[in-house]
Amino acid sequence: MEIKRTLLLFSLALVLSSVIAEGPHTCPANLEAKCDGGSSDGWEGEFFPGIPKIKYEGPTSKNPLSYKWYNAEEEILGKKMKDWLRFSVAFWHTFRGTGADPFGAPTKSWPWEDGTNSVAMAKRRMRAHFEFMDKLGVDRWCFHDRDIAPDGKTLAETNANLDEVVALAKELQEGTKIKPLWGTAQLFLHPRYMHGAATSSEVGVYAYAAVQVKKAIEVTHYLGGENYVFWGGREGYQSLLNTDMQRELDHLARFLQAAVDYKKKIGFNGTLLIEPKPQEPTKHQYDWDAATAFAFLQKYGLIGEFKLNIECNHATLSGHSCHHELETARINGLLGNIDANTGDPQIGWDTDQFLTDIGEATLVMLSVVRNGGLAPGGFNFDAKLRRESTDVEDMFIAHISGMDTLARGLRNVKKLTEDGSLAELVRKRYQSFDTEIGSLIEAGKADFETLEKKAMEWDEPSVPSGKQELAEMIFQSAL
Repeated sequence: MEIKRTLLLFSLALVLSSVIAEGPHTCPANLEAKCDGGSSDGWEGEFFPGIPKIKYEGPTSKNPLSYKWYNAEEEILGKKMKDWLRFSVAFWHTFRGTGADPFGAPTKSWPWEDGTNSVAMAKRRMRAHFEFMDKLGVDRWCFHDRDIAPDGKTLAETNANLDEVVALAKELQEGTKIKPLWGTAQLFLHPRYMHGAATSSEVGVYAYAAVQVKKAIEVTHYLGGENYVFWGGREGYQSLLNTDMQRELDHLARFLQAAVDYKKKIGFNGTLLIEPKPQEPTKHQYDWDAATAFAFLQKYGLIGEFKLNIECNHATLSGHSCHHELETARINGLLGNIDANTGDPQIGWDTDQFLTDIGEATLVMLSVVRNGGLAPGGFNFDAKLRRESTDVEDMFIAHISGMDTLARGLRNVKKLTEDGSLAELVRKRYQSFDTEIGSLIEAGKADFETLEKKAMEWDEPSVPSGKQELAEMIFQSAL
């Protein structure tokens, strides 16, 4: 979910205009276009004039601007595909990503960008965002507060900038089904957060972060957001030699409890989500993985107040598979949302690539189906175009590919479910626990003395094959 290192190389403006151009958009998509009428952000016409609304054309289609597997209204396993998947566009990567990396300058210059960090530019960008979602056929989006509106000279001015952009977003949402899947506060880019936000050693930073989160929760609520995310990019340490870990963890828990209290106070019914990540940019982040986050929530009495936003690329950085993290969250009742992306096994950092591996997508959807879905969460495309992809069309192709991949994964889960072979293999593997003694064990009624009698009676146990290759064969047959 983070803007990460790429944001260190750019500081362009952020979101929204309070006036929407009226009438048909027929002008070329560039700032030099001369059109009748006027717009408060100096732009007329479509932002994507050569791109039609994306439609489902089926697996045989050769049209890159069409869905081959994602058919929103089609029913799969008792739900429409759109209800299983609940796709969302990540504003920061899609509209703030520049193609910059730690070794190179930005490579992307979208036609509507003017290079300023102004509210007017933020408004223009927001209008482009809504046209993109409309043509893509996606009705949810995610944002950081500082993605969509620029910092001001003071906190009050910063909040005013955000209010102006959010007012436009609210206007653009009217008459549509579009709303935020979740919002969040960006508590990692600004130098004030170099030691963390809720875990900063400075009380002034802690207070500033609290005010920023308070405002971000308010605007997410105002826009009809369904969730709110905490990503602790700098909530951790670089060295334990100068860190009071206990104190920092206590402070983080107090901060999160205050967020819970404020959410309830203003009547925001959205789910609060924590997004685990092991490191980067901090050497060690306190929400290392799903299990660590679960233990933290248990310790501080926050179970029931939070769920987890699992990002696949973060899972691999922590030494797990995405499927492992999803299952860990699911079996503990914490699976709330998924940041749909992947990494590159040859690159050791968070590359945020669109998920295109059919096998991985099928495993992801296995967890989602077992969970009964993700609502009010969904799949947020926390993924960015590759540095070398610089055409406006590439924005659509990347999302289409990611959506089709997960839709194909869902279709594969349907095959596995209807075939039943994989489920039967697992059932048979544990069938010894379906016996009388097994049932006593699972009910917590078998003490060691009872088990000793049985072990003496049975002597050396027989251990059958786990049939791993067969399980893999069955799984692969569904792809």
